[in-house]
Formats: sequence, C-alpha cells, structure tokens
Amino acid sequence: MDGSTRKASITRKKRAMRVRKKLKGTASRPRMSVIKSNKHIAVQVIDDNLRVTLASTSTFAKEFRTTEFNKKGLESAKALGKYIAEKVKDLNIEAVVFDKGSSKYHGVLAVLADAARAEGLKF
Repeated sequence: MDGSTRKASITRKKRAMRVRKKLKGTASRPRMSVIKSNKHIAVQVIDDNLRVTLASTSTFAKEFRTTEFNKKGLESAKALGKYIAEKVKDLNIEAVVFDKGSSKYHGVLAVLADAARAEGLKF
C-alpha cells in the first residue's frame, strides 16, 4: 500500500468512528448501518447492547442476486430501503438510528433512507 492509499484508508476509518461514537443502537431503537462499496450496497440493523444483527440485506443477497437490483444504483437503493424497512417492521421495531459510516449523506444513501422512511421507519 502506498502512502496516499494508506492515508485515505486511515481518514475513512477515522470518519466512520467519529460518526459511530455518537450513535448507539438499543433493542427498541437499533442502529441501521449502511455500507457502500464500488459495486454493492449492504444494510444491517444492529442491536449494540446485545451485539446482535437483527436484520440485514444487500445487493448481493439471495433475494436481489438474480434481479435487476444486483448492483449499486439509485433503484437498487430504493429496493433495499423498502425491503429492510419491511424486515424491521416484522420485528415490531418502529424507529432506528441511521449510521452512514464514512460516506456522505447524499445520492444512494439518501435514496435508501428516503425509501425506508416511506415504508414507515422513523429516524
């Protein structure tokens, strides 16, 4: 790893930890963490007290692998937001804490969050 790549990696990790130190997921209001890579999007709903993942999905999950939503994009983000909101609603959870990680809240992340809100999740 050269110096510029190492610095970017360290900066990204610091930014993610700066966001996460202010967020804490509980049983009644778990943390919805969104991970965005160059090709895919992944969403997890996490109870930090028990250190358990309550629900998760991604563009490479079995449900989306054979559909047109199998890669990162705005339509895929909208489908993931609706799907994760339905899974969380099935667990009788009304509100979550949104964890954007090291990414900016715009584009794919904003569309995913808006789709989850449209399905009735509060955050």
